[in-house]
Order: sequence, then C-alpha cells, then structure tokens
Amino acid sequence: MNKTIPTRPLDAVRAGFHYGGMEYRNLGNTGLRVSALSFGAWVTFGAQIEDDTAADLMRTAYEAGVNFFDNAEAYAGGRAELVMGKILKDFGWPRSSWCVSSKVFWGGQQPTQHGLSRKHIHDACHDALKRLQVDYLDLFFCHRPDHQTPIEETVAAMTDLIRQGKVLYWGTSEWTARDIALAHEAAARNGHYAPAMEQPQYHLFHRQRVEVDYAPLYRNPGLGTTVWSPLASGLLTGKYLEGDPGDTRISLEGYDWLKKRFEGEDFEQKIAVIAKLAKLADELGITMPRLALGWVLKNPHVSTAILGASKVFQLTENLKTIDDMPKITADVMARIEEIAGSKPEPEQQF
Repeated sequence: MNKTIPTRPLDAVRAGFHYGGMEYRNLGNTGLRVSALSFGAWVTFGAQIEDDTAADLMRTAYEAGVNFFDNAEAYAGGRAELVMGKILKDFGWPRSSWCVSSKVFWGGQQPTQHGLSRKHIHDACHDALKRLQVDYLDLFFCHRPDHQTPIEETVAAMTDLIRQGKVLYWGTSEWTARDIALAHEAAARNGHYAPAMEQPQYHLFHRQRVEVDYAPLYRNPGLGTTVWSPLASGLLTGKYLEGDPGDTRISLEGYDWLKKRFEGEDFEQKIAVIAKLAKLADELGITMPRLALGWVLKNPHVSTAILGASKVFQLTENLKTIDDMPKITADVMARIEEIAGSKPEPEQQF
C-alpha cells in the first residue's frame, strides 16, 4: 500500500537556529546550513589588504561561527583564491566545518576563458580547486548569465561536476528570475541538477530583484540566496555622512565605476536617509552598520549575507548583528521603511 511521506513546509526548512552565538539557516530548500553572516574576498583579498590581515579576518570570522567563505575566479584575477586557499590550509580547520565557493564567468581574455561553456566551466572549476587547495567546492556560481551559450550546456556542465564530486551545489549570480526558471526547466527536462541558490546584490537601496522578481522562486523550487553588498559597498555604514573618509574601496584603482555611485543627487538623497537611520540606530543602542545588516537578515529568504571587511575591528563589529536581532522588531522595521521609502512596488511582479 502506498504511503504518503510527510514533508516539512519550506518555512520550517528555512527556519534558522543558533549555535555558539551564530545563527544558521538552510540554503533555500537544501539541507546545507550556512551561517547567517558569511565572509567574502571581493575587492580585499589579493588586492586591498595584506595576506596577514586576510588571515586575521578569516580567523575572526571562523571563531565567530562563520562557516561560509565566498570567492570567485575574477577576484583579483585569481589571487583572492590563492590567498584564501593558503589561509584555509595553514589554519587546518576541519574541512567538514566550513564551506567555500567560487564563481565562473570572467576567467581570462581568450575566447575559451570566459562565459559559461562546458569547457570554461570545467577549466574554471579545476583551476579554483587548485588555487583554494580543496578537493571540492561546496558552492559554485555562474557569476553572470551567458546568453551566447545554450542553457542546457551550462546546466549539463554543472551536473557533470556534481556527479564527479567536485561541486556540491551550483547556483547563479545576478541572473534574472526568467533565466533561473529556464535553468530549472532544462534540468527537469534532461534529468540534471538545477541551481540551488542565487547570489544577488541586496540592501536597503537595492531591493527589486530579491523582494519582487524572485518571489515566485522561493517556494517553488525553493531558491536560496547568498546576498552580496548588504552594506551597499560601505554606504550604509554611515562613514560617508561627512564626506569621503579616505582609505575606502571607492578610492582603489580600477573601481571608478563604484566611485560614481557615491556622487550626484541620488547619493545625496541616500545620505539624508542614512542620517535619519543613524539616529534610529542610536535609539536602539546599536551601530548603523548593524542596523542595516539586521534589516537584511530579517528577510526570511536571505540564507546568508556576505560581509566584506578590510580591518578586523570592522568585521568584529558587524558580526555583533546576530545579537542585535531581537531589537529589530516589527515596529523598528516599519520605521526603517518609513525613513527609507525604498520598498518596491508590488505591481512590478511578473
């Protein structure tokens, strides 16, 4: 006689739990539990900071309960993965206690060194394994969509790596909801593995995709998110309230595109909002960065928010957000919405 096997609702699957001072959440509908705050190497590793500082940051994060470290082939031209790989090897933490990612898209200048072809995905994975000095990648992201490569080819290539034990979960980064849905359709059609997670930008001033476009994907198929830039590249820390303090990523060579976001009328409007939010943070007895991070983590569809820091004291401070979560009540969230005025319009849903 056939019996119906009971399943847990997705809300129960995603419900976080605390261990050792850190909160852990399921990566979407998977069984992988990642720390609500994670740590990434973008901009800093292999470029902005010394390797010793990178090691101090990794140790600080791990000892605070962070178990996911984010990277990509494009970060500092691969040097970020070399730095992180050496740190992971030197510290000798149990491989079963942490997760590491890489991303594939921008590998080099030659035609076969970028995009999401089977060849570049294969080459990028093996290069990342060598640089990170690991036998497998926990998470492997398609860093951007590649409309020059058939989606079936990309899905098949990722499935091959999973079946070979070189990747555990694959996902996307900055893909549209439509492209993610097409990947799932291709996977179902061919008996392949579908993307389990997406890595989008998400913060108080950038909400449309996470809150509206992806909404249908959270329940079916159960999309997880590893959001980046939760502090809007430092804007939501409040450190720009009195102008550029210097020694920030916007002053780095090659980041002119980022510096432009910190100029003009739109920037001034955001600064006015942040000034009001900073007063609210003071009322709550927390810092502006922790208020902004707490707001991100209140979204139940955020599996983990990736922190980036160039100084240990910055990271230590931001990791305290977990302790602040009880202060971010429904009333506080309503006040943040009123101040920010950035909530996406519901009619924009597809």
